[in-house]
Amino acid sequence: MAFGVCWRRASIALTACICFGLPTSGVMAQQGKVAEDALEAFDQNSFDRSTSIDNKWFPLQPGTQLVYKGFTQEENKRLPRRVVQTVTDLTKVIDGVRAVVVWDVDYKDDELNESEIVFFAQDKKGNVWQLGELVEIYEDAELVGAHSWIAGLDGARAGLMMKADPRPGTSSYSQGYAPPPLNWTDRAKVEQVGQKTCVQAGCYNDLLVIAESSKKEGPHAQQLKYYAPGVGYVRVAWRGKAEKLKETLELAEIVKLSPDALAKARAEALEIEKRAYRYGRTPPAELTQTAPSAGDR
Repeated sequence: MAFGVCWRRASIALTACICFGLPTSGVMAQQGKVAEDALEAFDQNSFDRSTSIDNKWFPLQPGTQLVYKGFTQEENKRLPRRVVQTVTDLTKVIDGVRAVVVWDVDYKDDELNESEIVFFAQDKKGNVWQLGELVEIYEDAELVGAHSWIAGLDGARAGLMMKADPRPGTSSYSQGYAPPPLNWTDRAKVEQVGQKTCVQAGCYNDLLVIAESSKKEGPHAQQLKYYAPGVGYVRVAWRGKAEKLKETLELAEIVKLSPDALAKARAEALEIEKRAYRYGRTPPAELTQTAPSAGDR
């Protein structure tokens, strides 16, 4: 599901059981289905300083690196997992909007599993949008496959990564859409606010909890992300009998990269883009300081 390798992560379960009510009439069920399938209206004119992402729950400051550690369950084996998320100083124009480039690397059992770049932009109201991702898959340190979806190409649509004012009880929202064969159908719904948790990186209050799901995995496989103000997600949990990987992750470290380390991350992100099938169909990513202003399109 959404965000970073592939931003669909899992960790320790919610402290309280959360139940979902089901419509009792055919009409209500049909209305609910329409709402749950709805895509977000993406308007290029609603963006100005699109790469200045300062959303309270999802800030993206270039040079910031978040390190997550946890486990995943595969074939009855509990394997260690580590995810390194780096906000680069690159931007890229996608579907008419300039976006920040985030580089994510996923290690499974201490071996490289996935490496990807993800694209985010913030609109004038403070909503953060996801405009696509390029994902590379590795086995035994060898690149064995890749997939991508880019808003504005081949029927793909941008979706919301984080609302400006997320509130419990509101409808679910699309985190992006790509038609077959990729079938990217991730959705999110605000579950709780005011939660607390302690992870390796520290203790956090006033947490926002969001449940993520996808049509292809069904309603009985969800991941629960705990967002801390001014940080981003600090813990991810899983829920549902159909959840296969049962991943667990928590924030272990927050790093401010040196200029040399940031340059290395930039180079790695550019290499992923160069290898991507759709590279020639969108403007190339470029350094923030040499790019046009965030509102230029």
